[in-house]
Amino acid sequence: MAIALAIGKRLRDALRDLAPIVLVIAFFQAVVLQQPFPNLGNVLVGLVCVVVGLALFIQGLESGLFPIGESIAEAFAHKGSATLLLAFAFCLGLGATVAEPALIAIAAEAAEVAAEAGAIADEDEARLSYAFNLRMVVAMSVGFAIVLGVLRILKGWPIHRLIITGYVLVTILTVFAPDEIVGVAYDAGGVTTSTITVPLVTALGVGLATSIKGRDPMLDGFGLIAFACGMPVIFVLAYGMVM
Repeated sequence: MAIALAIGKRLRDALRDLAPIVLVIAFFQAVVLQQPFPNLGNVLVGLVCVVVGLALFIQGLESGLFPIGESIAEAFAHKGSATLLLAFAFCLGLGATVAEPALIAIAAEAAEVAAEAGAIADEDEARLSYAFNLRMVVAMSVGFAIVLGVLRILKGWPIHRLIITGYVLVTILTVFAPDEIVGVAYDAGGVTTSTITVPLVTALGVGLATSIKGRDPMLDGFGLIAFACGMPVIFVLAYGMVM
């Protein structure tokens, strides 16, 4: 009964959150363009699927991913092994990013464009290899970023200095990196912070900051996502320069 009530509330919240964009699209389609919706039945079915999917996704985060992420962070903190904690942080960032649907999509699209531009051979094997290598570079960068974020929590380093240093490095690398990799690199920083990575990484940071004496979950628990956004840009730009 409690689960049904929670899901019902999530459905209402999802419908409310999606209502503005639905109204905007409907207004421009009907009033500005003055055209009927193509395949209206399919559009309505798709809208229902989006509402239900968003509601279930949010419920799943609160019921499963957030609690397990926080509990694992607390367990590592109580175990007292910084080496194991950092190894887990790297593996978490690597594994979550490899599974990101947005990264899979942009890597495949980048491979298609690279093949059309003649940067790689116009063959399935070459495209698959390019997309896989790009995904691995981004995934490793996020793993390294989470390690850096965990070290910041453990050591109490100020986040603004790390962020400023990172983006200064991004600016320098942008000047020297090949033009064709710059856009891909900047987009890679955005697609890493999506449906899988964000909940797990956020839960890890909050759980770790909660468990360590002298750390504030609000001040120290957040910020790992910022590293996960910036580090892929650095790694992909560097990858483009050495390839």
